[in-house]
Amino acid sequence: VKFVDVDTICKNATNPSFCSTLLNSKPGGGSGDLASLAEYTLSVVHTNVTNTMNQIKELIKQSGSNVAATTHYKGCLFNFGDLGALGAIGAAQDALKKRDYKFAHDDANQISFFMFLCISGNLPSDPPFHDTSLLPKYVDIVDQIAKIIVRILNYLI
Repeated sequence: VKFVDVDTICKNATNPSFCSTLLNSKPGGGSGDLASLAEYTLSVVHTNVTNTMNQIKELIKQSGSNVAATTHYKGCLFNFGDLGALGAIGAAQDALKKRDYKFAHDDANQISFFMFLCISGNLPSDPPFHDTSLLPKYVDIVDQIAKIIVRILNYLI
């Protein structure tokens, strides 16, 4: 069982205060072993991904005849779904239960990759979509949480 201080985990994060607030929001505070902290953080990102998928479904409905918007949001929905971030989260949770921290780490890294695809498009030839919705903010939050999970798992590998 390994323990690392929250400040140590968060000191080089993209947004240290977001990282610290997230990890300290764990019931009982940010204390606890790294595996339980990773488990907690995976459950938080799972909730965020699920909620964001609901938002994306609404954006698809609202985009109506705007083909570019509909295509973008459907691509994001795919990247958030079972073959995307949601699947990677489930795989990371399973690997964590088996104490296979390397696989959990790799799966957590995949979450960030799927967030990148949502924003940039699935193909290099995809033109960037100027998204004025809150989706880019939600994607950024999921990405930050995924990177925090990777940081935690780095200590367990």
